[in-house]
Amino acid sequence: MLANLTVQDIVLINRLGIDFDAGLSVLTGETGAGKSILLDALSLAIGARGDASLVRTDTKQGQVTALFEPAPDHPVFALLEENGFSSEAHLILRRVQAADGKTRAFINDQPCSVALLKQVGSLLVEIHGQHDDRALVSPEEHRRLVDAFGRLEPDAEIVAKRLIRLKSLQSELHRLSATIEASLREIDYLQASVEELEMLSPEPGEEERLAERRQHLMHAEKIAGDLNEAYDIIGGNASSVPELSALLRRLERKAADVPGILQPTIDGLAAALDNLEDVRLALESTLREADFEPRELENAEERLFALRAAARKHQTDVDSLPALAAEYSSRLADIDSGRERLDALEADIVLARADYSEAAATLSRKRHEAASMLEEAVNAELPALKLESARFIVAIESDMEAETADGFDTVTFHVQTNPGTQPGPMMKVASGGELSRFLLALKVALADRGSAPTLVFDEIDTGVGGAVAEAIGNRLGRLAERVQVLSVTHAPQVAARAGNHFLISKDLSKDRGTVSTAVQPIAGEIRREEIARMLAGATISDEARAAADRLIAGEAA
Repeated sequence: MLANLTVQDIVLINRLGIDFDAGLSVLTGETGAGKSILLDALSLAIGARGDASLVRTDTKQGQVTALFEPAPDHPVFALLEENGFSSEAHLILRRVQAADGKTRAFINDQPCSVALLKQVGSLLVEIHGQHDDRALVSPEEHRRLVDAFGRLEPDAEIVAKRLIRLKSLQSELHRLSATIEASLREIDYLQASVEELEMLSPEPGEEERLAERRQHLMHAEKIAGDLNEAYDIIGGNASSVPELSALLRRLERKAADVPGILQPTIDGLAAALDNLEDVRLALESTLREADFEPRELENAEERLFALRAAARKHQTDVDSLPALAAEYSSRLADIDSGRERLDALEADIVLARADYSEAAATLSRKRHEAASMLEEAVNAELPALKLESARFIVAIESDMEAETADGFDTVTFHVQTNPGTQPGPMMKVASGGELSRFLLALKVALADRGSAPTLVFDEIDTGVGGAVAEAIGNRLGRLAERVQVLSVTHAPQVAARAGNHFLISKDLSKDRGTVSTAVQPIAGEIRREEIARMLAGATISDEARAAADRLIAGEAA
């Protein structure tokens, strides 16, 4: 419920704070005292559009703070948690309105968007007046109220979830169909590409290895002739090593005949032969390493050029060819498996649509039942509100082919104000005074179902009196047994029913020469005088006081 409303520098309000209790509270006062200003301030606190004209003259900004005490299981806490706000037992909504038109919003002293403030406020407070149409115009709201009256929210949630599944399957089918359709347009290209790449069998890193080998073979080709010629001279048929070896042996045999003379020559020849042998061995090793084979170079070049040609054709690099081949193969496989998945999806969609239709049909049947009960409950309230000839109708149009999150039904509230007249939408058929009474009857029927914990009625008793005002007061009192009710009223019959009575008046500051709005809780004699004033006007008579006593005592005036 709304526990406190604090208003500062809003229109005629300097600063005031009002503590509210459960039950029915009324705000009364002479015309122009500032009752509507209080409601404007409360509306600002719960997310209404800001207006620079609300700021008190000669001040830079005004602000309104509303303190609420929701039940622990109230859905407002789930909304706050979704938006990153911690849950507390008390909920403080604050709105700052600057004179330049800018506004700031806070929840539990944390900055928030006005949109979130409005969402939160709508869960906590409903403000209704004679010309207020928020609960009467929107078919979506009418459907929500019927569901709330019939306690059909779980059924509606099942319908919404089954539609989400159906739409998800349909989206998947659409995406898969588009993918397969696109793949089918290039299936010949894919098949040819896969065959080509499978035949080529590219390997990761193969281009670099081939390029290095080709470079090596090209260098080997250039030096192969020189190496072979060198080897032929040193170790082949043209080698002089055999002759030198034979000469060395002859000199060694003759060395004994001429001691000392041939030894340097012998040693030199031996060393030369040893060096030549080392060179021969080195040449053999180099030739083995070079291992040049013209056909291998041709093969390497053909392979390298084929890989690079394939890369150019597919507009990629050589190293990406293996992945591309795998991708093309996968796409071909997807076409085959996609067709199977399409068949499975279509079957799933048939089942999901059947599940949705079943849940929506069940919800629709229960809605029709709830609508009949709501009609009965509202119509039972009308005679006492002097609408005994009127009839409240919940019109439901069902489109069994529709697929919406709310099911098959469109719900609108219709009324027939007089017998023999054509029923029509409530907002078009009923007058302003009738609208307020229809709304009150509807709220009484819905008091513990689909209603905010705080209901505010702004002069819904305007233009009625006597028994009708008494009936309105009685119903506001009944309503207040289940939700908190605040009523701005000019009807003494309504004021007399209140458990809490606030008198709104204008105070004139003699020092400043300014007028400000004041709010005073009243009881006892002061309350009796106020109700008597409401009965008699400016001059309060003893008869008016006696009538006020009877009203407060619950007797008819």
